[in-house]
Amino acid sequence: MRPHHKVWPKRLPHVIHPPTTSLWDNLAISARRYPDKAALVFFGRVFSYAEVVAKAERLAACLLALGVRKGDRVVLSMQNCPQLVMAHFAILRANAVVVPVNPMNRKEELKHYITDPDARVAITTGDLAAELAAASDALAPALQLRHLIVTQFTDAFDADVSGDDAPPDGWRDWLLTRHALPTLADGQALTWGDAMECAAPMPALEAGPADLAILPYTSGTTGLPKGCMHTHASIMHNAVASSFWGNATPENVTLCVVPMFHITGMVSLMHASIFGGATLIVMPRWDRDLAGRLISRWRVTHWTNIPTMVIDLLGSPNFDRYDLSSLIYIGGGGAAMPQAVAQRLFDLFGLRYVEGYGLTETAAPSHSNPPDHPRQQCLGIPFVSADARVVDPDTLVEMPVGEQGEIIIHGPMVFRGYWKRPDATAAAFIEFEGKPYFRSGDLGRVDEEGYFFMTDRLKRMINASGFKVWPAEVEALMFRHPAIQEACVISTKDSYRGESVKAVVVLRASHRGQVTEQDIVAWCRDNMAVYKVPRVVEFAEALPKSGSGKVMWRALQEAEQAR
Repeated sequence: MRPHHKVWPKRLPHVIHPPTTSLWDNLAISARRYPDKAALVFFGRVFSYAEVVAKAERLAACLLALGVRKGDRVVLSMQNCPQLVMAHFAILRANAVVVPVNPMNRKEELKHYITDPDARVAITTGDLAAELAAASDALAPALQLRHLIVTQFTDAFDADVSGDDAPPDGWRDWLLTRHALPTLADGQALTWGDAMECAAPMPALEAGPADLAILPYTSGTTGLPKGCMHTHASIMHNAVASSFWGNATPENVTLCVVPMFHITGMVSLMHASIFGGATLIVMPRWDRDLAGRLISRWRVTHWTNIPTMVIDLLGSPNFDRYDLSSLIYIGGGGAAMPQAVAQRLFDLFGLRYVEGYGLTETAAPSHSNPPDHPRQQCLGIPFVSADARVVDPDTLVEMPVGEQGEIIIHGPMVFRGYWKRPDATAAAFIEFEGKPYFRSGDLGRVDEEGYFFMTDRLKRMINASGFKVWPAEVEALMFRHPAIQEACVISTKDSYRGESVKAVVVLRASHRGQVTEQDIVAWCRDNMAVYKVPRVVEFAEALPKSGSGKVMWRALQEAEQAR
């Protein structure tokens, strides 16, 4: 028995045996069970399960007609919208492999997502199509896309939508503009309407548990992003386990604002919800007041998010207008939830924020807090069917309880390796107690009850006169200041200490102009060890964030080093 089994949810086994079928079957079965039930809601437009499966099947037939065969990789680049879900499952229905791409990527970055997976077909939205076409045209002819399927946001909702479902005014040009179909240098572009009218026969469903299903890319400290090979089985496990872990039912109404191109949104929201027959309220990107309106309007029960979203919503001047009483689950990952914010959630709504942890390589959760026994600012315990340990990064010997080391993970959710990178794959795994474990590259510790705590990335550490400062710890402390909405801690050059601590801070609107940088420094001196105190505080209007909502601390660090 592992230590965390003492706090394990009593209703769940330690190991599950998920369906040994294609991921497509989850959508097909839910559509047979609940044909008229709302599967997706997008700016007031409701798509039933029957409608979603029918459109996905039509698109799968179109992909077959375009030459897509079993195992072929198809690029999918979109913000959250119903077409993303339909296209994702259509690719799986065509026995092909989804290559999810961050829609924030530009031409030079997109080239890699075409050439590395050898993709010849891509599906995107009108606002991104020209950039994707330009990336393809810049490649050698043999490497270019042959087909580009383009949808418009207005293919999925009425342009005159109003009320609580209406998009923010600042989004209207982006969402309502119908972009011209781009041309490909040596290929064909099709509209969504063209694809839906395809009369080709349906491909036979051949893909099974061991076949490659998803090829999401992950960045490292150096080099180009690497594709993570996930089979139907690895994604299926975490989709089913996530549903069970959250005590889900078909009556769940889930706010889906975490991007579905990202492994968390893809697995823990889209696939888990489709498996369970739940309803997804889809937001294309974050807006705090739209989120507040949608939770109130659709009586959202479950909200998986990034902590910065919760902080932002609670800081809205309109917050008192929203009814969040329907929420029965709120949680997420990507960063630690500040204790003060978590306490406010509990005080206002009786909700305990459930933090989790995972990587692209582990199909999102490898750890999660038990919903019945969550701890704040904690990664949780090893997830269903998973085992995790903390080892010395150099000797790979397991560390004692409470001692810091690298987190390693074993389980059915772990990926099969990096696409075309056997060297990187070999370096990512170690043998431990006779089994392969994935090296996370993250530093953490585990307590007596088996709860894991993050200390930081292996590379993210500040050495101030020999004292090691872990930025995540300093950030968590700074969140307790009533004026601080967000904070990111980086290192700054110091001629005396080598490195010093710098904090980039976003103030709450209510405190701007009333608090100075020196006030923050003085507060830090009163609330943390002196070597952790930021020597420099810089105010900013906002922190840079990735498409998945994580604070891009590396971007701030690189900008600081360039000064």
